[in-house]
Amino acid sequence: MLENEQPIAGFLSNYAHNKPIRAHMPGHKGKPVPGSPMLSAVTPFDITEIEGADSLFEADGILLAAEEQTAVLYGSGAVCYSAGGSTLCIQAMLAQMRAERRTVIAARTVHRAFLNACVLLGLQVRWIFPENGSLLSGSYPPAKFAAALQDAVQNGERPCVYVTSPDYLGGMQDIAALSAVCKQFGAPLLVDNAHGAHLAFLPENRHPIALGADYCCDSAHKMLPALTGGAWLHCQNAAMKPFMKQHMQLFGSTSPSYLIMQSLEAGTCYLRNEGREAVRQMAEEIAALRAKLPQYRFLGDEPFHLSIAADGIRLAEMLRQSGVECEYADKTCLVLLLSPMTTQEELARLGELLNAIDPGTPAEAPPLPEPSTPAMSLREAALAPCETLPLSAAEGHICGPVQVPCPPAVPIVMSGERITEDALRLLDFYGLKHICCVKE
Repeated sequence: MLENEQPIAGFLSNYAHNKPIRAHMPGHKGKPVPGSPMLSAVTPFDITEIEGADSLFEADGILLAAEEQTAVLYGSGAVCYSAGGSTLCIQAMLAQMRAERRTVIAARTVHRAFLNACVLLGLQVRWIFPENGSLLSGSYPPAKFAAALQDAVQNGERPCVYVTSPDYLGGMQDIAALSAVCKQFGAPLLVDNAHGAHLAFLPENRHPIALGADYCCDSAHKMLPALTGGAWLHCQNAAMKPFMKQHMQLFGSTSPSYLIMQSLEAGTCYLRNEGREAVRQMAEEIAALRAKLPQYRFLGDEPFHLSIAADGIRLAEMLRQSGVECEYADKTCLVLLLSPMTTQEELARLGELLNAIDPGTPAEAPPLPEPSTPAMSLREAALAPCETLPLSAAEGHICGPVQVPCPPAVPIVMSGERITEDALRLLDFYGLKHICCVKE
């Protein structure tokens, strides 16, 4: 039964049970690691690409079977497993756009993984700025993308569109409307859905593939019971899977973790069984919790993000003293990420604590500055000789490699842009003291 429902787990279990002499990598040979009971519990199942274990980027055995099960679950044309997080999926999606010689039109509130992929692939980006937005979240009316797509087509370009939804605060874009706009111009729609692997299992399916996206990535480890680094790359068109595999092997390790891949398979099995109802139930319980906290202003509309407009740093410290560790906090907000694995007792305790705390007044962040025309390409600036300058000496310099902490890993200034007074104001607000600049 295990081999049918979870082919990766079945293989790993059988191999560990048979106890062969492991004359192959890794060096622990499946045996206990001296001084580390924690690692010793998993070493019997930590293997490499031995006979029968398949090979991720050329999968035709147990890994292919697991991927196909996930594709059926989501209704995707095809799914590729990633042991390199959504970062590897983003690199593959953008590599395909590079192969198709497309112009990338992107929402500005992107993760640095997107920017780094553009640097590696030599892609230049046309940015769309949010309305009523901040560094971490904002709304992007499809009309803004329609205008940019029209302009690109008139210039003889072949465009594509890239958005992050849900964003870091749980804000979601109208993917169905954006997909319809993209189809008018023959532009593929790529969605960073790293925070939304569970969206297909809400009462209303809000997964990007179901709403018309051509490609999207899900970080299964963020909101579902999978190990850190486990992600899925979804393709609307199954015929694109070989190309995605080809691109993924350019960037991914040749020794992907079987523990991570088995956790992706286990996440699929969970969703195929009790997980569907658990996702729906948790969404209802979180909605009920919000309703019991009228003193709080919640941000975003993704149900598993409990994002609060508050003095986040103060609120996070008060929660930490009571045994709650949050996902992210700054002077404007606090982000608590929940999942179907959050227990009712934990949710009730969280509600009690929040109800007893004054959220405080959130600071008002400076607006996200719209830059002037880039002085250098992303790739040229990111790979140029650079120097680290204090903010007080950086105005007018060209931004080099982007160095932003994760979380939230959303760049304020992009490589190749001149650093303006407005940008420095925002950098200072978020507590950054230095910035990497191109040597001039």
